[in-house]
Amino acid sequence: MKSGRGMAWLSWVGMGVLAWLLSWNPRPATPAAREPLLVYCAAGLKGPVERAASSFERETGVPVQMQFGGSGTLLANLKVSARGDLFVAADGSFIEAGRTNGLLEEVVPLARMTPVVVVRGSNPMGVTRVQDLMRPGVRVSMANPDATAIGSVVRGALARTGQWAALAGGATVFKPTVNDVANDVKIGAVDAGIVWDATAALYGELKAIRAPELAGVSSEVAVGVLRSCARPASALAFARYLGAKDRGLLELGRAGFEPVEGDAWAMRPEVVVYSGAVNRPALEPVLRDFEAREGVRVTRVYNGCGILTAQILSGQRPDAYMACDTSFMTTVSNLFGVATEVAETSLVMLVRKGNPAGIGELGDLARPGLRVGIAHEQQSALGALTARLLGSRGLMERVRPNVRVETPTGDLLVNQMRGGGLDAALVYEVNARSAGEFLDAVPVRDGLAVAVQPFAVSRGTGHGRLMERLRARLRSSEGRARFEEAGFKPR
Repeated sequence: MKSGRGMAWLSWVGMGVLAWLLSWNPRPATPAAREPLLVYCAAGLKGPVERAASSFERETGVPVQMQFGGSGTLLANLKVSARGDLFVAADGSFIEAGRTNGLLEEVVPLARMTPVVVVRGSNPMGVTRVQDLMRPGVRVSMANPDATAIGSVVRGALARTGQWAALAGGATVFKPTVNDVANDVKIGAVDAGIVWDATAALYGELKAIRAPELAGVSSEVAVGVLRSCARPASALAFARYLGAKDRGLLELGRAGFEPVEGDAWAMRPEVVVYSGAVNRPALEPVLRDFEAREGVRVTRVYNGCGILTAQILSGQRPDAYMACDTSFMTTVSNLFGVATEVAETSLVMLVRKGNPAGIGELGDLARPGLRVGIAHEQQSALGALTARLLGSRGLMERVRPNVRVETPTGDLLVNQMRGGGLDAALVYEVNARSAGEFLDAVPVRDGLAVAVQPFAVSRGTGHGRLMERLRARLRSSEGRARFEEAGFKPR
């Protein structure tokens, strides 16, 4: 009996194990998880960026492979190899060069550094300024100005003071990275060198001297996504991680860098964008592309700008706002940063196909019996612009008796026209394009009939850097093309 019960028990256990094995479906490693991000990083940033990369791997499961060198050397290699995902440069000049050469897309700023003269702790040669490095007998190690950020920045600064030629001509050695310069001073191979203040902070045995000739000279550290990157969402996630105030910037701060103001970290940030309804045909594809590339979620709120600004003034705070006209950005300008004029569109008179009423100018809208639609003055930028235009030309009181409907958006006026309820409506040219098969648009030839669409980032957003990249996308060639396709004229 015992043997029978034992066999039955083993049978049940075996069946349970088999069922578990059949049901177990381990999540397969995605290609993005198997293939590491390839990051080219300036040697002077090695410590904090490596630590941030290790933390990023633990938190996200995305591996990171680092390659270090001088910023200039790395950039030169990138031009040849055309492979990799990110480039972390120790000076903005190399980021700009990467953009100029078509190597970089998005850029996330990280920190600032300042060049300092370093000597051994006792400073036996009594060095206090750059001029002292040119004294006979003072051995100096310098970073190669064509291969490193520190060398390039120092060359530029001292060329302006007329000291570079003498310093370069008397230098004992030129090194490929800033760390090599610091090590030369550390082991006594030279008496002094010029390195970043953040680099000097890593060497307790060295003394950093803020030379007067280098006062006010600094470098901006940034990470750029390479155009060769095949996984931009993962690459941008790491870039955001490096630039997050509660992740990578903490590491840079601990290492002696001066971090910039960064966003809070989120693997999938969620932001809210308010936009006037007229912008939707152009803005929507830009936002879709932005979401996919950045790996973020954008909640859109499209409406009449009067309604949107009323919501903002009542306490609602989008991360960014794109108005239909500058007049509706001005009313909330204290809550947003500097506005960028993205595009413009003009007013047109929308009429029935073939223009049977023979409408040719604004004054024709006052003809007795004509059914006219306009946008609501308080609810929309289109309505406010219409009121200003008709009022300035002395037509508002004449046209008003013909007004049958006032809507918060131009799209609603288009629908009224298509439904046959109106004979004419004042809308944006962009609104009219969507109904070209059924309705005609008569131009309003008046300098006041132009609306300019501005974009601004909220002062209170926790995703300021992310929203600045959205602004950059709106102003890019791709963004401009989207607005042109929708009938806007890019600014």
